[in-house]
Amino acid sequence: MARKTGSHSEITGPRIRAAAEHLFARHGYAAVSMRQIAAEVGVQAGALYLYTPDKQSLLADLMRDHLDGLLAACAALPPVNRPEARLDQFARFHIGYHIDRPDAVFVAYMELRNLEPANFTAIEALRRRYENTLEAILRDGRAAGVFAVPDTKLATLALIAMLTGVTNWYREGGRLGRAEVEAIYAAMALNAVGASPLPTR
Repeated sequence: MARKTGSHSEITGPRIRAAAEHLFARHGYAAVSMRQIAAEVGVQAGALYLYTPDKQSLLADLMRDHLDGLLAACAALPPVNRPEARLDQFARFHIGYHIDRPDAVFVAYMELRNLEPANFTAIEALRRRYENTLEAILRDGRAAGVFAVPDTKLATLALIAMLTGVTNWYREGGRLGRAEVEAIYAAMALNAVGASPLPTR
């Protein structure tokens, strides 16, 4: 749908998305109306439809943006060779990326059940691409004899759940700083697959 002249889409569009993400994370997708999102932004409810066809499209777009950004950032990591170093890097990256985006993480993981089938298929494919990155590390480590992983798919899901869980409790200024949390979780990830943690950086 065309946007009205002077609608400042470059400003209002991001504000709508940010408001929707915050409200979905706080109250749940099903409990949030388009009218509530509009009120959060300070526009009329009808104005939202200049930026998104409906609430379902808004949810799917939020998830897609989060996962696209995650995949791009992961792909940009500097290459490392040893499986232990790759797992250490992945764990630190995952935590560092997600800590800054707790609302996006909550929506991306907890609202999958509210996606319509076509959107679910598309979002699940992006999630699987990211999971495959970790599973490839685990497979390589097992093949090299440095990881003890009976089932790499199960280990992948367990590790991602553990790492993502940091966003539920981490707060800036708390007892442990970001770097300390990343280091501890990287060590736990390596321990979980039967490898020794890398030397402290």
